[in-house]
Amino acid sequence: MFNIIKSKALNGIWCQCSGATKTHFNVERLAAVFLLSHRRLESSSSRDGVYDIIISGGGMVGTAMACSLGLDANLDGKRILLLEAGHKKEMDKAPETYSTRVSSISPGSATFLSGLGAWDHVMNMRCKPYQKMQIWDACSDALLTFEKENLQEEMAYIVENDVVVAALTKQLQTLSDHVDVKYKTRVVKYKWPMGCQMADSIPWVQVTLATGEILQTKLLIGADGPNSMVRQEAGIPTVKWDYDQSAVVAVLQLSEPTENIVAWQRFLPTGPIAMLPLSPTESSLVWSTSHRHAEELLAQDEESFVDAINSAFWSNDNHTELTEKAGSMFGSALSVLMPSSTSTRQLPPSVAGISPKSRVRFPLGMGHASEYIRHRMALVGDAAHRVHPLAGQGGNLGFGDVACLTQTLSQAAFNGKDLGDVQHLLEYETERQRHNLPMMTTIDLLKRLYSNNTLPFVLMRSFGLQATNSLPLLKEQIMAYASR
Repeated sequence: MFNIIKSKALNGIWCQCSGATKTHFNVERLAAVFLLSHRRLESSSSRDGVYDIIISGGGMVGTAMACSLGLDANLDGKRILLLEAGHKKEMDKAPETYSTRVSSISPGSATFLSGLGAWDHVMNMRCKPYQKMQIWDACSDALLTFEKENLQEEMAYIVENDVVVAALTKQLQTLSDHVDVKYKTRVVKYKWPMGCQMADSIPWVQVTLATGEILQTKLLIGADGPNSMVRQEAGIPTVKWDYDQSAVVAVLQLSEPTENIVAWQRFLPTGPIAMLPLSPTESSLVWSTSHRHAEELLAQDEESFVDAINSAFWSNDNHTELTEKAGSMFGSALSVLMPSSTSTRQLPPSVAGISPKSRVRFPLGMGHASEYIRHRMALVGDAAHRVHPLAGQGGNLGFGDVACLTQTLSQAAFNGKDLGDVQHLLEYETERQRHNLPMMTTIDLLKRLYSNNTLPFVLMRSFGLQATNSLPLLKEQIMAYASR
């Protein structure tokens, strides 16, 4: 591209001069002058803080975005900057205690992280795969089991969020020639360019930092979480609601060592409770319940809290004679029709204690940005969508956004297009909304279905769980969709 521009510029100068004085110019000298001017212009842009891409937010998704862009061959030479308000997360070895913030990483996301060069580090640090998931209703005996054939393949991996960020940060350090990073940096203002260039408008997005420094970028990527400042200042409407629930999370100590390759989830009248494997002796708790009950759980002493967890997984107090009888009859009919498709019920491990200071809670809700993109701006991860944790898909949806947006920008760069042009950014928005919206709708419907404990709803979902559990092909399709 530079050679074409250089050639056109030289031809223009030659034509203008040759017609008047017929002066002979040294073409090589002109080329050297032009190249020097070009480099000075680039140097000036660098000093003025102009970037091709700025990513706001350095959590799991934002750091993955920086790595993904920095590794793309078509984006080589582009100036990329990651802004993170927190400190740099570095880990040479796994911490002594487990963190309460964990994610269920699907095989698709693991493959993506492997492509970024971060997954081996995750596996070496701390990562627990599980091969089976068992879901059941507290109001009936209905059961749904997902498992890989002969338990030889992983359904997903439970990984601490900090471990994922540390692995990505380590990989990002190898890309220092392609990606700049500013930690402990807070953004206080964004200023947007006009869609159509006006005489007094700015050409790029302006990013003002708390230090007073002003940066400019041709494309701003918002990866700054569910309360995204990028989304809010861009004025993008968001469909959202609170679930009137909080998630209580903790690190559980099991009563005895176990292989611990099963993820357990039970739908209680107050919300789902999940036990996710961390090690042979520890699991992660995610208990979604009412705000009031969550406060009560946090206020309990350890012994009472452990008793409440064991009761939530084991107690049949919410069963009724009618639901048990109806479920038994329906289950018997299914076993006659499909005798080879029934699952064996397993019991979850009992809990003996919790790790010190590991009990915390956070409010739950759902949100979806009506637009993922604007002129010179794109949203990824929780900045674009927020889901209930019952399916463990939040991080996976974010990594899917990163992979798709990288591919879109890579193709745009290869074709010589403006990275901030809304026309090709629309391709990213369309593809991701087609995937994210059905997943989010399904999660929301499941949450609402299990929040209603009137008899017709209990019977309907009980029959639905049993019917789904009797259809191996359907379960395989569900697993395949969730594994992407």
